[in-house]
Amino acid sequence: MPISIKDSLTLPSGLEIPNRLVKAAMTEGLAGANNQANASHVKLYRRWSDGGIGMQITGNVQVDRRNLERPGNICIEGVQSAEALAALKAFAEGAKTAGSPVIMQISHAGRQTPKSVNERPSAPSAVKLQMPGGQFGMPRKMSEKQVRETIARFASASQTAVECGFDGIQIHAAHGYLISQFLSPIANRRDDEWGGPLENRARFLVETIRACRLATGRDFTIGVKLNSSDFQKGGFSHEECLIVVDMLNREGIDFLEVSGGNYEQPKLMGIELPGHASEKVRESTRAREAYFAAYARSVKSRANMPVMATGGFRTLAAMNGALADGEA
Repeated sequence: MPISIKDSLTLPSGLEIPNRLVKAAMTEGLAGANNQANASHVKLYRRWSDGGIGMQITGNVQVDRRNLERPGNICIEGVQSAEALAALKAFAEGAKTAGSPVIMQISHAGRQTPKSVNERPSAPSAVKLQMPGGQFGMPRKMSEKQVRETIARFASASQTAVECGFDGIQIHAAHGYLISQFLSPIANRRDDEWGGPLENRARFLVETIRACRLATGRDFTIGVKLNSSDFQKGGFSHEECLIVVDMLNREGIDFLEVSGGNYEQPKLMGIELPGHASEKVRESTRAREAYFAAYARSVKSRANMPVMATGGFRTLAAMNGALADGEA
């Protein structure tokens, strides 16, 4: 029997989603100088909830104030103040006013941290973004100790998500941010256990999942956002993506979102820069901004967990069963 977008879905964690429409993460930039949630987040997510969405994923909540995607990100760093916790609890409550669950996306921008935040951000290797305009500085290669500390930051943020009433987390391993950088042979030039063959480049992601699971328990939802491909010659490929999906199957995550591209090749926005070969996209698909539907079908055939495909600015992600041509 065909799956309808209106059908409910129960994730492996036991979390119930009333329908298959998911608001994928979109950066809000609403936090003030203290990088805390506030009334603007509550208002925005309450409005989306009232629209009948099945599940919401927040914009990227950062785990390191020195490595933000932009100055207006929420950041969870270590032990939170009573004020910060109260603001996060209000955020979660506001997002769930109509009964749909809310997932906190947790992230670290790595070398895609703008100079306005940090001129020397942390990254797997000292490989600068190849972009015009001078908005990004030369990153510093993370030491083994810093790698371990950053994994612990993800785990700590996930524990805060539990405490504040969020229904799960999504670990951001796409779009050229830190975990995506570890996966990329272009950005990751390390020769230790965190670089080289794919098994090593994926180690940061796998260790982060395990640390977050240990911090939250099996009943808490953990998802991953993963690039189907970086769409760059010599970068993280679709073939490597499928091998990572096999790894994620073994880790028992609860859902997987398939996306693609990064700042150097912003495929997620329907933009393709010269010099990077990728598949031809039909005009009907481009018009729907369903850029990753074909890749999601490929991943879905390999994955043990529910899969969704990221759409563009006018579309939502659709969970398991909305991946056929003609659907969002």
